[in-house]
Amino acid sequence: MTVWTVLGIALVMALIIGVGLLSGKKVQDAKDFVTGGGKAGPLMVCGAIMGSLVSSQATIGTAQLSFSYGLAAWWFTLGAGIGCLFLGLGYSRALRGSKCVTEVQIISRAYGPSAGVFSSVLCSIGIFISVLAQVVACAGMVKTLFPQVPTALATLISIATMCFYVVFGGAWGAGMGGIVKLVLLYIASVVGMVYVLVVSGGLSGIIAGLNQILSGTEVGMIQESANGLKNLADSGDIAARYGNLIARGAMKDIGSGVSLLLGVLSTQTYAQAIWSAKSDKKAKQGALLSACLIPPLGIAGICIGLFMRSHYILQAEVDAMLQAGMKVPNLPVLASTIQVFPAFVLNHMPALFAGIVLGTLFISTVGGGAGLSLGMATILVKDIGKRISTKLQDAGNELKITRVTLTGVLVIAAVVAAIVPGSTINDLGFMSMGLRGSVILVPMSCALWVRKKLNPNCVVAAIILAPIAVLAGNMRSIPIDSLYLGILVSAICCGAGAVFETKE
Repeated sequence: MTVWTVLGIALVMALIIGVGLLSGKKVQDAKDFVTGGGKAGPLMVCGAIMGSLVSSQATIGTAQLSFSYGLAAWWFTLGAGIGCLFLGLGYSRALRGSKCVTEVQIISRAYGPSAGVFSSVLCSIGIFISVLAQVVACAGMVKTLFPQVPTALATLISIATMCFYVVFGGAWGAGMGGIVKLVLLYIASVVGMVYVLVVSGGLSGIIAGLNQILSGTEVGMIQESANGLKNLADSGDIAARYGNLIARGAMKDIGSGVSLLLGVLSTQTYAQAIWSAKSDKKAKQGALLSACLIPPLGIAGICIGLFMRSHYILQAEVDAMLQAGMKVPNLPVLASTIQVFPAFVLNHMPALFAGIVLGTLFISTVGGGAGLSLGMATILVKDIGKRISTKLQDAGNELKITRVTLTGVLVIAAVVAAIVPGSTINDLGFMSMGLRGSVILVPMSCALWVRKKLNPNCVVAAIILAPIAVLAGNMRSIPIDSLYLGILVSAICCGAGAVFETKE
């Protein structure tokens, strides 16, 4: 890594810290901090949504998955975009019409304090798991960029950056930081995609490159032993894997997209962005702008992943070929697929621009952790803290406590991340979306749209049993996403609540 690359990273870091400090000047009270005082326009709403939703999975993760499966890697950004479409067209007006500031409040007002307490606790646990995963990812990015930095220091740098991103400005910081991140991500993605298409000679050139390195070659015929994937004997196999939107199976790939959709609708952070808007129209426009802008980022990541697949091989593939007595092609070697996007940036872009892109990737992960932490702190203060302390009725105290809580969430996440193995946290991270979605989505939707007064006991049962179903599904490794099992259990319980409705 050159001095110019480090300078590029430093410039991005300085920019995001400056935005965080600037956004803090707009915060006068807790309302400004939590929802931006309801003053945000469409671009600010979009920035708040994408600042948290478009994390490393949309860039590094998409390129990584595309290296192995091609077009099927689109489901993360495609599902997130569809989720924002539903948020804008179906939920934004209803959320704002509730006059609440958390999704848990919507449930609590409709079904009583018990439903509110259980959903607050369980939803917070689900969000905290995601925060943990983002802290681990941030620290990993720091270690990738600067291998000599100790893990503890890398973790400290990560949470400190998250604090600058959101602690000072809250919703304003998330929105303004999200806009900066959005612009930088688009510049990086578009430049990367244009480079790939020009160098490869368009999509046909990318496909030709894949066939040259994989179709019936040594690399193509050791896929099963090296990567646990089907060997690639001819161009038909190449098309079936890399040109197929459901290459991993319809249940898995479409299920991933649906999980993202449900996760967007049931996560406090994205609802908070809707509440921050000046009007229903501005909220809707912000969500729809996110829906339009997120999927193209996935296309750029796919192009980069396919380009890298046609020019690089994995260490596991080298080992498999040597073991089989095959000749190893003279190609650059990647230690693992997680290096696909960073290696592309470092090896194929000018040093200063590469540093700016790498800094942007780091900020992408920072934004995800910071936004989720803001959502969790809001739930803890608004839905739990105000129940147990009268001090939080004062707007000044509420702002201070919310900031302290947000910082505390990040510090605790850093401590846990340092103690628990990273692989364990990442495994738990896959359950986080399922836990949040199963707790919130059906009860909240019923509270917003079902006119019948559901039996509160049945709703409480839904809130408790649905996440248990998600955990059980993960433990038993069922063939479908366990989120669906949780949603089904929640729907059955709420349906029973409609049958045994409360008589008023």
